[in-house]
Amino acid sequence: MRRMAEEIQPAKEQSSWILSWLPSWCPTSPSQLKDAEEKMLKSVKQPFSRQHIRISSGNYLWTIAFSTQLQPSSPSEPQLQARPTSPLVLLHGFGGGVALWAQNLDSLSSSGPVYALDLLGFGRSSHPQFSTDPEGAEDQFVAALEEWREKVGLEEMVLLGHNLGGYLSAAYTLKYPHRVQHLLLVEPWGFPARPENPNHSSIPVWIRAIGAVMSPFNPLAGLRLAGPLGPMLVQTIRSDFKQKYSSVFDDNTVSDYIYHLNAQTPSGETAFKNMTIPYGWARRPMLERIGQVQADIPISFIYGSRSSIDSDSGYAFKKTRPDVEITMIRGAGHYVFADQPEDFNQTILHILARTEKKRQDEDMKQ
Repeated sequence: MRRMAEEIQPAKEQSSWILSWLPSWCPTSPSQLKDAEEKMLKSVKQPFSRQHIRISSGNYLWTIAFSTQLQPSSPSEPQLQARPTSPLVLLHGFGGGVALWAQNLDSLSSSGPVYALDLLGFGRSSHPQFSTDPEGAEDQFVAALEEWREKVGLEEMVLLGHNLGGYLSAAYTLKYPHRVQHLLLVEPWGFPARPENPNHSSIPVWIRAIGAVMSPFNPLAGLRLAGPLGPMLVQTIRSDFKQKYSSVFDDNTVSDYIYHLNAQTPSGETAFKNMTIPYGWARRPMLERIGQVQADIPISFIYGSRSSIDSDSGYAFKKTRPDVEITMIRGAGHYVFADQPEDFNQTILHILARTEKKRQDEDMKQ
């Protein structure tokens, strides 16, 4: 595996006076986010590297990488010179970061190289100003991922995205199909179009009222405006995360990490807001475009049986492309990989094994 680019120190982002005032009001900083992430990743047993990967315009993507070198079973047995296993690249969802994969990294890296990165504008990656145009913002996310791939030196990859990461994985595959061996969409955001009647009776009046009031603001503005109460707010509102990671942590490690991820200067969050219309629908629904993905690229959807995300999009796409695989993981919610990590890991490993076998069969024919 090619050596990753050098680590760099995050540059201070330019921001307005109100954003520069926020850090003094919010008990957070890049160093606190770093500490929170390191505490999350202490549970990972396999060795890994972590670096900022430089891309253009002074930006960088925070990356952790696992490299598995398969050794011969005995010293006398020669090692086969096979083509390296295609790496698995993990893209988190809205408001997430690399350390949320803490319960998956050891298992997934057992079969080959794994990379997890913070999306541009999120976590410990740079927080640039995004285009206010939804297509322009999407293009910035996709271009950053392609530059990252070039810098790390990957020819092909199995691309897995959760939530917003799923949407961006699909967008990347549409633009760079020759770089994706298999597209894995885990509870993807942004696939269906908004219903024709946005004020449908199924949306309670109080939610519509709050949506109207909050529409000028970023989705997580309330967290930052809560100031010193922010960490407690996360612990209260997202108390479910403590349960999701209870086998690894028995304190507020996860909620602290989520707080520091999302109390930073908003960037990717602002881009996401510009890519949505009220109540979280995508301005550019992916279901209208994903049919253009090349037919020889396998696509798998993974949903949680208890998720609030509707799996109808996956099944609707399967009607037009029958080879699409849909897996429902029982007992899991939207954060499938955290709710049922063992089932999730095994599902992904089985897909990786099939992908590798298919690749080897194709090599044999050549």
